[in-house]
Amino acid sequence: MTFDIDMIKKVYERYPERIAAARQITGKPLTLSEKILYTHLWEGNATKEHERGNSYVDFAPDRVAMQDATAQMALLQFMQAGKAKVAVPSTAHADHLIQARVGAQSDLQEGINKNSEVFNFLGSVCDKYGIGFWKPGAGIIHQVVLENYAFPGGMMIGTDSHTVNAGGLGMVAIGVGGADAVDVMAGMAWELKMPKLIGVKLTGKMSGWTSAKDVILKVAGILTVKGGTGCIVEYFGDGAISLSATGKGTICNMGAEIGATTSTFGYDDSMRRYLASTGRQDVVDAADQVAEHLTGDAEVYENPEQYFDQVIEINLSELAPHLNGPFTPDLATPVSEFKSKAEANGWPIEVEWALIGSCTNSSYEDLSRAASIVEDAVAKGVKPKAILGINPGSEQVKFTAERDGFLDSFRKFENARIFTNACGPCIGQWDREGAEKGEKNSIIHSFNRNFAKRADGNPNTHAFVASPEMVAAIAISGRLDFNPITDTLTAENGEQIKLNEPQGFELPAKGFAVDDNGYQAPSADGSTVEVIVSPTSDRLQLLEEFPAWDGKNITGARVLIKAFGKCTTDHISMAGPWLKYRGHLDNISNNMLIGAVNAYNMETNSVKNELDGSYGEVPAVQRAYKAAGIPSIVVGDQNYGEGSSREHAAMEPRHLGVKAVLVKSFARIHETNLKKQGMLGLTFADETDYDKIQEDDVVNFLDLDQFAPGKQLTLEFIHTDGTKDIVMANHTYNDQQIDWFKAGSALNLIKQQEN
Repeated sequence: MTFDIDMIKKVYERYPERIAAARQITGKPLTLSEKILYTHLWEGNATKEHERGNSYVDFAPDRVAMQDATAQMALLQFMQAGKAKVAVPSTAHADHLIQARVGAQSDLQEGINKNSEVFNFLGSVCDKYGIGFWKPGAGIIHQVVLENYAFPGGMMIGTDSHTVNAGGLGMVAIGVGGADAVDVMAGMAWELKMPKLIGVKLTGKMSGWTSAKDVILKVAGILTVKGGTGCIVEYFGDGAISLSATGKGTICNMGAEIGATTSTFGYDDSMRRYLASTGRQDVVDAADQVAEHLTGDAEVYENPEQYFDQVIEINLSELAPHLNGPFTPDLATPVSEFKSKAEANGWPIEVEWALIGSCTNSSYEDLSRAASIVEDAVAKGVKPKAILGINPGSEQVKFTAERDGFLDSFRKFENARIFTNACGPCIGQWDREGAEKGEKNSIIHSFNRNFAKRADGNPNTHAFVASPEMVAAIAISGRLDFNPITDTLTAENGEQIKLNEPQGFELPAKGFAVDDNGYQAPSADGSTVEVIVSPTSDRLQLLEEFPAWDGKNITGARVLIKAFGKCTTDHISMAGPWLKYRGHLDNISNNMLIGAVNAYNMETNSVKNELDGSYGEVPAVQRAYKAAGIPSIVVGDQNYGEGSSREHAAMEPRHLGVKAVLVKSFARIHETNLKKQGMLGLTFADETDYDKIQEDDVVNFLDLDQFAPGKQLTLEFIHTDGTKDIVMANHTYNDQQIDWFKAGSALNLIKQQEN
């Protein structure tokens, strides 16, 4: 069954005319990214060329996807928009709230029991407003989207930074905050700064222990966690064509870890095979009619330096398996160099847990290749040293892998655990025994992120990212410094053996199968469906409007915290046990910035309360400021807000009375989320001014009453000795975004315009 096939055909019908208009306007051959962007202009056919990295452009995405943790806030906001039904095909997926502990069956039931109020809320909201709902256990949002909704040349947004996974089927798929999703679901234009373009030319062909995962691990090492900010990464070349569609998805998925707006590949035979195998031959038939428009022009790929802002070339034939980490996904190390690097850095070598799955590497191909390593070890009499945990990507993948024996292969390791088709440890939903002790240790996984505390809550867990087959090999050896290409293992009979190279299947020979995929279709007419939110609930809370700006300069503000170093959305609004409060803004605000390091005392969750001079937890101090009517600001370092798309990291400080966030640089999604919620997201004109800001400063905005596009803002920091520093702040607000600020939020402005 193909969802929304009529919508897909309509998208393809307009491709020739809109591509022709874009060619005429730009006067040059087009990349795939440009074709998709220009075909999805809100205005229709292009009438002017949009400048990369500068022009704000209105787009009309084809669809919206939301995962349960972010869907709560997105749908609570949509309920305020006054619409009877979503304007574009939309789905919500229950995948984040199920904790991995024992195994799939008991963990899923426990997750349903603990979160029934939230799942019932999501189910009823989806039913009322025409949104498809994928129930708990159905699978991880991005795998389910790839299997059911992604289509070449389409454009979608999703309330999760790894929405970009759909680039594996040739989409421009972009992670956003919930307020952006509300715009699109309400039938409004969606605004994005025209991305710059990074071209990655892949040559050669992978073999042996190298996998698609190693491509993005290598790219992350080249570009770093912020090197892709404001850019679309477009992969091309013979090497790209040689990859499977799910391999392409893996590469696009981790594009979020380099800050990229999204990543994508041109339409090719691997996509045709995947679409047909997942029951969407009708999409193939439709796409083939416009196939020339669903990849970059030949002239672009022949001379990429002329058409991309940056070009990287990787020879897959020479690419080595990598382990990235710890604590950041861009610290890339080829497996052959890992031993010496680990020794030099004092990383723990022994591994207790190895984890395969998450939205990044949970496909049929991934599981089959990892299972081949396990089967080989069993056949050669080698027992695993580490616990192997598996999170299949969807019920369809799990059912098919079970049918074809791969899950039984994993079960041959007596300490293997098959977890629910859900995010689990990847997003901190892991009840890991002993993690509370805070002991220094290492784990290895095929996930996308490895920030401190992310998987198990232990800041001393060193998490390393690798391909599923490398994870399986290291689980068997129990050591991070094991190189399966060169090293041997000791079998139970004392024999020294080498593991065979991984073998797998791109797609199931007998096709995919599933008894119940977990999909709940919405009512044709949801007008009689009632959505109930108890006023006494500690999980859900109806939203109140944020106050509009009073038109005056902000004066007498205090510095709530000056964050030191890396401050991701995990530091600003932790996941893990806090996920249960994602639908209750006041409750979840109690985790605001508790993971950020305070530059003044180098401690977490300890800031000075200027009302009495004491030190307290960040949320408590901010609540005291709010009660006293004292405005505050947050100061941050480079790439502030890196990581997840979670808009709670913007909504919590807004709710608690923070007025502005002033940093050296922002991650894209977080900056947009701040704007949407009526916050001031500002950057230092001179980054060294970060050092001038003192703990006891009083902060005054001198010209906020003249807030305008392209005009710097002037802030005065008055120190306790009476001296002061004037700091110039840059911003990227356009006229519409300034209107969001004035109205108090983008949602406030929508409601004003409706009235």
